Amino acid sequence: MEFRVLGPVRVSDGEDGLVLHGAKQRTVLATLLLADGRAVSDEQLADRLWDERPPATASAQIYTYVSRLRKLFGDAAVITRLATGYQMKVEESSCDHVQFKRLAQAGAAALAEGHHADASSVLRRALALWRGPALDDATARLIAIEGPRLTEARMTALEGRIEADLALGRHRQLTAELTGLVAEDPLRERLRAQLITALYRCDRQADAVAAYHEGKRLLAEELGVDPGPELTETYQRLLTGALALRRPGAWAGVVPAMLPRDVAHFVGHEAESASVGSWLRLRSPDPVVITGMPGIGKTALAVRAAHAGAQAFPDGHLFAELHTAADQPRRIDDVLGGFLVAMGIPQQVLPTGLDLRVQLYRSLLTTRRMLIVLDDVETPEQVLPFLPTGDSSALIITSQAPSVAPVGARVIGLEPLTDHQSRDLLGAVVGAGRLRAEPEATAEIVRNCGGLPLALRIAAARLVSNPRWRVADLARRLRPAHHRVAELHSGNLNLRQRLQRGYARLDTAHQSVVRRLGQSGTSAQGGYVAVDVSRIIDDLAERHLLNVGQQYRMHELTYLWAQGLDDAGHEAR
Repeated sequence: MEFRVLGPVRVSDGEDGLVLHGAKQRTVLATLLLADGRAVSDEQLADRLWDERPPATASAQIYTYVSRLRKLFGDAAVITRLATGYQMKVEESSCDHVQFKRLAQAGAAALAEGHHADASSVLRRALALWRGPALDDATARLIAIEGPRLTEARMTALEGRIEADLALGRHRQLTAELTGLVAEDPLRERLRAQLITALYRCDRQADAVAAYHEGKRLLAEELGVDPGPELTETYQRLLTGALALRRPGAWAGVVPAMLPRDVAHFVGHEAESASVGSWLRLRSPDPVVITGMPGIGKTALAVRAAHAGAQAFPDGHLFAELHTAADQPRRIDDVLGGFLVAMGIPQQVLPTGLDLRVQLYRSLLTTRRMLIVLDDVETPEQVLPFLPTGDSSALIITSQAPSVAPVGARVIGLEPLTDHQSRDLLGAVVGAGRLRAEPEATAEIVRNCGGLPLALRIAAARLVSNPRWRVADLARRLRPAHHRVAELHSGNLNLRQRLQRGYARLDTAHQSVVRRLGQSGTSAQGGYVAVDVSRIIDDLAERHLLNVGQQYRMHELTYLWAQGLDDAGHEAR
């Protein structure tokens, strides 16, 4: 026997429908069914039958209705008289509203887990149980009490099914259905948001915008309110292009972990590393900017600090070099596009244009805790699009020029390593025993590398790759000043190339000054060469090509490299 309340109240025994006489008998049955096995008092039944005006014979009439139902159902359903009222027990599978509830819950769970095909199928089965307005031929009082609850449950299931279908790319099939639903219930914001989504994905952007503004006007005129969060967010996503259908890409479900491998044998700059870590723990919306001359270890420090603080950013870590291997600036919209794909936006639905990508990137960051590292930044314009708008994410920047730092940023300048730190770095790579055997040669290498981490790593790499060399052999090779920069080259580590890259980014006037400085130094002081020039060269000092003291000083290795430049700016061979 099947009992139905999702539409006209009906009972069927197999293929035959049983006759229920009158609205009141149907109301008693529906009230008992909707109680889901709980007892229903005489007062509740009387209220649903006669509203607030029950007759003096209400209890007797209720008893009569129940007796007729018992006779009609026989053993298929049990209606028991309790001290607190009447209780009806039937098989759950025989009640359409119980089946609907079970299927609706299963569909909602599948939708929440992203199983859109299952959700759509299950919710369709749930909705198919409805045959019209709930309790359609019961008393007006019962409809007023139970109808809104049942109708809302149906609408929630319907919206869930539409959401699943939208995710499955069925927007063209949904447009007509949604248009009718919104016309029936123009103030239901979720349906309107779904209509806007379907229209947008059908390339009807103008209609989608019009649907939003119509809803906004109706809400203001009839309720005196603004659109709620879901409708407002849908409109914003429409404007930014984020409303396009998201198809799973290679990054779907992946937490981005784009940081390079941490630098082995990190020695020196411990205080600066701790300072970066402290800044990250403050959750400041302002970035930390690490600056210094070429080869000073800016990237190594940024990567080390990022790895150390990575656990505080569980939603992922983004990394980008802002110059190509050929030292050409990378397009910012391309870098942002790569970040957005890593954050789960499929390549085929990326918004076009820098502004839209910036808006989407910032919108995604508002709900995530991510760490972003930008390496080798040259201009402030390269920084602005990547700035987080809240304090849940953090940004680390490396640059030769502190001027890239936005207002409020923490700027950390790196200086050359001390002699002690330089020996520790060499020893960590080469082996302390090998250096202790030749202390004088070790001291000479340390001195000729000038505390520059890149130069020291290159020197160590050359000793490791030439195990038969004595430390003195490398010291001898580095001794001639005019050959020193050329000797500091091992594999993909190339000091000359690194210095040339910084030089090439200067304009013609600044390049001319660097060449003149390479011809004017007269004495070495603590790894620097003193330069006697009359005018202040602030730009070069800011780029760490000069060090400011009582005099402007150029690092000795930079000076030796600059000596090799001819008047045209090319290296003499």
